[in-house]
Amino acid sequence: MRPISYSRATAVADAVATVVADPTSDFLAGGTTEVDLLRQNVLLPRRLVDINDLPLTQIEDRPDGGLYIGALARMSEVADAAGVQERFPMVAQALVLGASAQLRHMASMGGNMMQRVRCGYFRDATSPCNKRDPGSGCSALEGFNRGHAVLGVSEHCIATHPSDVAVPLMALDARVHTEGPHGRQVYPIDDFFLLPGETPHLEHPLEHGELVVGIEVPGLPMARTSMYMKVRDRESYEFALASVAAAVTVEDGAISDVRLALGGVATKPWRARRAEEMLHGAPADTESFRRAAREELAAARTTPLNAFKAELAQRTMVRVLETLTHPERQS
Repeated sequence: MRPISYSRATAVADAVATVVADPTSDFLAGGTTEVDLLRQNVLLPRRLVDINDLPLTQIEDRPDGGLYIGALARMSEVADAAGVQERFPMVAQALVLGASAQLRHMASMGGNMMQRVRCGYFRDATSPCNKRDPGSGCSALEGFNRGHAVLGVSEHCIATHPSDVAVPLMALDARVHTEGPHGRQVYPIDDFFLLPGETPHLEHPLEHGELVVGIEVPGLPMARTSMYMKVRDRESYEFALASVAAAVTVEDGAISDVRLALGGVATKPWRARRAEEMLHGAPADTESFRRAAREELAAARTTPLNAFKAELAQRTMVRVLETLTHPERQS
């Protein structure tokens, strides 16, 4: 048994100050991931600061057609919000596909951004893991790695980022707001998630005690016809083997604008910038989609067990783009 102290914060400044003052403390929101890691002796805080009473549950429409989502807004509330369903359907779809109804009622948006990887070696406190114990090695490199990443990997870590909703948020250029010891900070979402490189234990550019307080989603008219597609081993609440969030605008048969992001195949939510570049101005046809998907996955670094993911991601990208640009062809 390990003693853990517990307190509840009622103001953001108090929560931040409490955690900053104790390097062994951590924030607790929905707890759908953190409690599991505590039980598995992966996380070892000596103090938990419950932030569920903080006023961070808002879902606000912005004048530009965007949204501001409080970090403690529950996934189920965001998925059901009219502004999300109407203007950002791929966000609503990712939230519904991301967890069971019970978990969506508990899990917070901020916690989803901060959730840890599902790599079995990370969650086994006896296995070498550079995320959990820097410098100890990566057991997944030569172990069972069928579900691991093929993009953004390094020789130190190949764990896949698990979030669903972070994928459409990446495509939408969302911004993550935090409060910490140096006040308010705003991170472009691509900067908020770090590649493992030589420091896989650093997943975000946050200081100790820096608290995610909200997610800003800029207005994007084309997102009204966006979609999120998730491919997994089973239909019921499984993590993605590959997923795609996309929004496309077609004018006179050519693609005038496109947003693409991938999940399930990378060490962070992956903006498919190579594919986007190839698609701008290209004909909205299957051959263009296939060329762009091949270009995006050309940098994939695979193992014998997860090599199928490169092809699966390409096929999922093509399917999503075909569905968005030629819905009449879909059954």
